[in-house]
Amino acid sequence: MPFATNILKLMKNPLHKEFIKLYNKDASHAYFSPGRVNLIGEHIDYNGGLVMPCAITFGTYLLLSPNNDNCFRFTSLNFEDKQEVPLQNHYTKTGEKWFNYPLGVIEYFLKDGHALTGLDILFYGDIPIGSGLSSSASIEVVTAFALNELMHCGYSRLDLVKLSKSVENNFIGLNSGIMDQFAVAFGEKNKALMLNCDTLDYQAVDSNLGDHILAIINTNKPRKLAESKYNERVRECQAALSALKQELDINNLCDIDTPTFNKYSHLITDEVIYKRAKHVIEENDRVKLAAKALSNNCLDEFGRLMYASHDSLRDLYEVSGKELDAVVEYSKTDKNVVGARMTGAGFGGCAIALVKADAFDSFSKNVTAYYTDKIGYAPSVYSSLIGDGVGELVDR
Repeated sequence: MPFATNILKLMKNPLHKEFIKLYNKDASHAYFSPGRVNLIGEHIDYNGGLVMPCAITFGTYLLLSPNNDNCFRFTSLNFEDKQEVPLQNHYTKTGEKWFNYPLGVIEYFLKDGHALTGLDILFYGDIPIGSGLSSSASIEVVTAFALNELMHCGYSRLDLVKLSKSVENNFIGLNSGIMDQFAVAFGEKNKALMLNCDTLDYQAVDSNLGDHILAIINTNKPRKLAESKYNERVRECQAALSALKQELDINNLCDIDTPTFNKYSHLITDEVIYKRAKHVIEENDRVKLAAKALSNNCLDEFGRLMYASHDSLRDLYEVSGKELDAVVEYSKTDKNVVGARMTGAGFGGCAIALVKADAFDSFSKNVTAYYTDKIGYAPSVYSSLIGDGVGELVDR
């Protein structure tokens, strides 16, 4: 589904000029795939719960043109590495190079029996790398979308989501869920996606931010603990589920609500396991309340739920950290901020805040000063609206 953006008008000439400089011809097609943030619903996707991501208005640009040389030429303006790969029947991952992401998508198409032609490819992304805003999912989905359109392969948008997740899990080797790929593929302007990660049922929730914008605050702290603690939390949730199943016929923690949990929580005798389960079940309920608040334009209530989510992630799930907490602490003192919370796996990465648009510059300046004074180095602060999902860029 082609769409036009204001960003295209800014990016088209420089990117097309770069493509011509690289390949001595203009690109035949241009595509864009966003990054994503999760507005609320953290660490519950692997517990059968609801998440509420949205697409953001920066992401990955892909320009390409077929060639007659039976090879794929990969270039990115974000990385020095260039790669030329002969067209063949099978590919495997090459070290930790960035082009493994599009190469993995190509491998999937070939494995699924599609005949591909050689392509000259240029990527450019304005998602901060390593920020937790899903630059990898953005690359995977835009590549899959482009190949599907160009080669008339007939995949649905949901097929492309599942395909991209398979690339992440099996070709790249990262054990991640489906939320990231789903959000960047199905995102809609001014809508959040309330997604059940088990069934992939979703509801597009009206999310007109009015005179507010999303501030995305990258702590610039590497998320070194995120993967090990993620696996630890999964095990702790499984322990909680096993305890509750002594008297409840459930498959996931999020099969029950907070009142039911309170009634049966005595089954969990370990205090840490109890805290983990309490966060998961209450957070799932918060997602449902957040959907109602957004759809009714109750931003103050949504902001309250954001703060409650962060407090729970800090105190019950213990996946925050002084860096993320510093951002939320400052936000609570700023009258132009409706709500704030950590987003993503935690232990670094990003926080988000809902800020009045005309106060964003002062927010950025003040949160940077507060954070730098407390942590010792500066964060990076970005503004975004809720944007569209992947699509072809066209002039209108």
